[in-house]
Amino acid sequence: MARRDLSGAVDFAVLERMTGGDDAITEEVLGLFVQQAGLWSPLLDVREDGWRDAVHTLRGAAAGIGAAALATACQTAEAAAKPEAPPLLERVRDALEAALADVAAYRHELMLRSLR
Repeated sequence: MARRDLSGAVDFAVLERMTGGDDAITEEVLGLFVQQAGLWSPLLDVREDGWRDAVHTLRGAAAGIGAAALATACQTAEAAAKPEAPPLLERVRDALEAALADVAAYRHELMLRSLR
């Protein structure tokens, strides 16, 4: 996995501007994003009481790393009435999966750079 595997689900220029290009801080932020995704993704189901909190939290985390499509999907799902939310939460899960794949590829690139 490397930079060539990036799909565009995350605009890492957003993150790099926020971290000042510091690889250690970038890695820390991406690690926190992965942790947040792990904590909140099980709640992306309307049968869970915290589904709206989950999409709200993921929305902020996504915006912080440059995952605009995920942030938008979360915003749409968060604003939806519960009966309309299931397909919107599916879009959130799909966008989250794409963002996590990009994050994994980017973190791999950071790890390779640290070896030089």
